[in-house]
Amino acid sequence: MKTNFKIVIAIVSCLIFFSYYSKSEDKTIVEMTTNYGTMVIELYNETPLHRDNFITLINDKAYDSLLFHRVIENFMIQGGDPDSKNAKAGDMLGEGDLEYSVEAEFRPDLFHKKGALSTAREESLGRVSSAMQFFIVQGKIYNDSLLEISDSRINKMLARHHVINKDSMLFNGYINAYENDKMKLAKKLSDSIENLAESFSDFEKYTIPQSHREVYKTIGGTPHLDQNYTVFGQVIEGLNVIDSIAKVKTDGMNRPIKNVRILSVRLKNN
Repeated sequence: MKTNFKIVIAIVSCLIFFSYYSKSEDKTIVEMTTNYGTMVIELYNETPLHRDNFITLINDKAYDSLLFHRVIENFMIQGGDPDSKNAKAGDMLGEGDLEYSVEAEFRPDLFHKKGALSTAREESLGRVSSAMQFFIVQGKIYNDSLLEISDSRINKMLARHHVINKDSMLFNGYINAYENDKMKLAKKLSDSIENLAESFSDFEKYTIPQSHREVYKTIGGTPHLDQNYTVFGQVIEGLNVIDSIAKVKTDGMNRPIKNVRILSVRLKNN
């Protein structure tokens, strides 16, 4: 009986090992090399649309030589604007993209802890993600009081999202005014949306889960972005590179004075 028991334990141990190994092999690992160092990033299988889009862009070498064009210390570093590749000093960046977007993939267990890879986006009815632009979270440490404020900010954005979907004509009018540089009208319509959102309560309020709160209180991040921007990966090596980039001097548009360049992005487990 003892011998059989040992055999069973050995078999179970092997199964656990190979199961873990298999799961690890299934994960897509990316190596992003910058002029400030290299980050290793794991892409989440829970967000297949974003994962596959990112892999396609990597295989096309679309990110090679682009800049981190928007850097805000204690918040995030943003890159992926195709216009940044040959941008001159002082050029305004952040509007470049491809001619498609990626459907939002919000997942309850994926949140904006330090090192999270998330997608930039413009306000839209479906909160769709940019095809190319992304950001990596630096963030900061939060206490309970600050997390309560983050809860409020999340729900304020969710309320606005529900309002613009309920009154799409109002939202489309705002977008049209903004795109045609009618800024006074755009502000007026945006204010109208905000006023409606302040009293809108016909949606399920979000509360940052306790497990996430503990991470924000120890590792840090940017909790107010949760459930409003799609997280699709995590830096697993090179968090110090994020810190180094986040410290660089920037201009009034948060663009680094000295270029922070993505030298290459490659699939590591291919």
